[in-house]
Amino acid sequence: HSFSSAGRRFQLLKGLPATSTVEENSAAGVGVYNFNVTLSPLASEGVAILPTIVNSNPLTEAFDIESKGGLEFRVITTGNPVLDYETMPKSFDLQIFVEDTAGRTDLNILTIHVTDKNEHPVFRGNMAIQTVMIYVLEGTRPERIYQVDAADPENAKLKYSLLPATAPFSIRESGAIFSTKEFDYEKDPHSYFLNITVTDPDGLNSTRTVNINIININDERPYFTIKQRIYRIPEEQSPGTSVANITAKDPDDGDSPSRLFYSIRSSGRHFSINPATGELQVTGRIDRDALPLRLHPNISLMVRVEDSPSSGHAREMEITIVIEDVNDNPPECNPSAFRKEENENTAPETFLVDLRNYCKDIDADPSNNQFIFTGLSGFGSNNFALESTVSGRLVMTGTIDLENPANPGVEVYTLTVRVQDIAHPNYSSKYPFYISFDNIIYIYIRIKPVNEFFPVFCNLSYVFSVSEITKVGSSIGRVHAIDKDWPPNLITYSIVAGAGTRDYTNIFWISPKKGDVKILARLDYETTQKHIFTVQASDQEKSTTASVTVNVLEVNDEEPVCSPNFFSLQIPVNLAVGTNINGFRIECRDRDSDPRSFRYFINEGNENNHFTFSPSAGSNTSRLILASRFDYESGLDTNWVYSLHVHITDDNLVSAKDKTTHLTKTGTVTLRIRVIPNPTTATTTTPGVTVVTRRENLYSPSAWYVPFAVTLGALLLLALLGLLGLPLLTRLRCCCPPAGKARSTPLIKAPGKKKPKKEVAVTMTKVDTVFDGEARDPVTGRMYEFNSRSGARRWKKSSEPLQPVLAMQEMSSATEHRGQGVDRAEAPSKKEPSEERKELTAATKPAAKPSAGQPETPGQAGLRLQKKKEEFEDGGLSSPA
Repeated sequence: HSFSSAGRRFQLLKGLPATSTVEENSAAGVGVYNFNVTLSPLASEGVAILPTIVNSNPLTEAFDIESKGGLEFRVITTGNPVLDYETMPKSFDLQIFVEDTAGRTDLNILTIHVTDKNEHPVFRGNMAIQTVMIYVLEGTRPERIYQVDAADPENAKLKYSLLPATAPFSIRESGAIFSTKEFDYEKDPHSYFLNITVTDPDGLNSTRTVNINIININDERPYFTIKQRIYRIPEEQSPGTSVANITAKDPDDGDSPSRLFYSIRSSGRHFSINPATGELQVTGRIDRDALPLRLHPNISLMVRVEDSPSSGHAREMEITIVIEDVNDNPPECNPSAFRKEENENTAPETFLVDLRNYCKDIDADPSNNQFIFTGLSGFGSNNFALESTVSGRLVMTGTIDLENPANPGVEVYTLTVRVQDIAHPNYSSKYPFYISFDNIIYIYIRIKPVNEFFPVFCNLSYVFSVSEITKVGSSIGRVHAIDKDWPPNLITYSIVAGAGTRDYTNIFWISPKKGDVKILARLDYETTQKHIFTVQASDQEKSTTASVTVNVLEVNDEEPVCSPNFFSLQIPVNLAVGTNINGFRIECRDRDSDPRSFRYFINEGNENNHFTFSPSAGSNTSRLILASRFDYESGLDTNWVYSLHVHITDDNLVSAKDKTTHLTKTGTVTLRIRVIPNPTTATTTTPGVTVVTRRENLYSPSAWYVPFAVTLGALLLLALLGLLGLPLLTRLRCCCPPAGKARSTPLIKAPGKKKPKKEVAVTMTKVDTVFDGEARDPVTGRMYEFNSRSGARRWKKSSEPLQPVLAMQEMSSATEHRGQGVDRAEAPSKKEPSEERKELTAATKPAAKPSAGQPETPGQAGLRLQKKKEEFEDGGLSSPA
């Protein structure tokens, strides 16, 4: 049909509609029909839309339009799909459309008829697309092995053939392929290529190839290809070492490598075989020197080869491995260390030890187990030797004297001997497992010292000077002994004699190891000035002794001891100054000090300094003196009881400059003095004035000659007195009868001749005395009362209760001593003449008698009581109240 614009028709496609033909199976680009395009007068610019197939019936893409140049076009085949007369429509209507630039269009139909063509036969199935692989087992009897499938497009009858004709196969009219023989893989070709041709009645044909492969089956036993059956290897091969390569062949494999499996049937812990390659390797230690290889060095193995891991064809072969001995064991010595002892000065050629008895080599082969002893070395090895390298006998070659200065002083000699194989050991690069085959023997030879010498003290005797105040446990010296033996013996020290006193078994101790001498008890110069004892030094076998003298050096270590050391006194408040209180005095002694060395001073309790001692130094006795009056009315004194702490020191003879370093000892006396405010009884005191004397020796360092002159004069005076007293003593012994038997002095003196009266200083205290006890006099049998604190006594009246009386604190013997002490204490000292006259006047002036109505003074009361005392002495009572 033609289309027109604005109702007018224009035919743009020249030659259409039309009908044309095309042969089936035409290739792409085959021309089917040619036509032209005519333009309208207004379309000066050409075709706007080129001719195009806009539709087809039936629908297909087998055709297309191409330009031939200008306005000429043609319809061609596309080849997709390929036209097939037998399977596709036999006619196609193509609608072709065109439009020019003026907008005019045209649409016409081209009818194409497909014509039939005789085609080649075609293979179907696998043969149509690839070469068919056919597999035939060897030994299979002749049979159909494949069916060829082919067809003719025109359904004509086809004819089959194969080449080469010599192949042991045939093909029938039906296309079936048959084998014509029974194949043997080991003899026949393993593969055949057959060309199969199919032909139609017109002679058109098609050919395809078939590949026939003969499949090998396991129908043959493998066989070993090696001929060797015996192998030799050294012992001690490292694991993994290759021993042999076992090879075999399977006929079934032909020229291709055989895939076989190897194994060892017999149990072998020393070897293993690679199952794939057949390599025989060492897997465990092989020790030729151990059983059972030491006796039977051959190992037999049964090797098996199979062509299948299971249920295949197999073959076995026995091989023998001979284990060869190598020198892999050094000589061993048990023990490897020897300890011997020999005395010093042992004779040369003395046998010590035979080393061969303790060493062996366990190598199996005799050529590998021989050894020798060499290399004797070590400090001092020149004193020893081996008799021979083979015997191993060690002997001494010289005498060892430990005390010899040339001796190195070694007590233990450490020797080494090398034990080595005679045969060359196998530790070359071929056998890197081995390193060394030498063995070292250590021999320790102890030279026992002989105790040849006695210990010797460095001194024949020792003298130590020790202060008597040295602390217990202190070391006072050291003794030392030496022993010429080498090495020096351990010397122990002990005290074997002396070192004791009456009170102590041992007052000295000596350190057993060091020889230090120590004191175990306090030394006392006043008891023993020198100690002598014997010490012993011993080396456990031999011993020697030495004398030790200890001189004890005197030190002022004794305190003054005074009597009494505690006393209670009572005095009236109005006691006269300068009075010896109650006639009290202390007497002191010191074991290591001169009596003149004492000093007396009140350390505590002397408030307002009412009391003092006279003399204050230079005597072993001193009296208690009232130094100042009491003043209670003005309030100066308030204390009625005084507790005096009296210190007595022994440093009076020490010069002033040495007192700071001199050792001073102090004794202590405690006095308790009660002041009686209103005495009812007069207290008698010694008539006259008491002179208080303070003494302290002061020496000038420049007057060094004074002690020398005094000492010399005293010695001359003593000698003179001795010469004068000797005739007097002889005369008295001739004139005086022997002394009678001593008798006890009773509490009440027996009547007798009165002693001449002496002027006695009696101190009495007027107090209300309470007599709290009573007793019977053993001489007269009379009862008397006493005060348990002050000692005051009186005769008891049968009808009179206990009453307070005056307390007397003195006895006749004590009074005599006190008088003598006062005389000594009051020896004239260097004073001015005026002071001496005053003292003499005060001492000789009689006491004034009190007038009527006046109170009796203490001095007057003392005289009156003195008379009463003498009357009572005549009556037999020492201290009446």
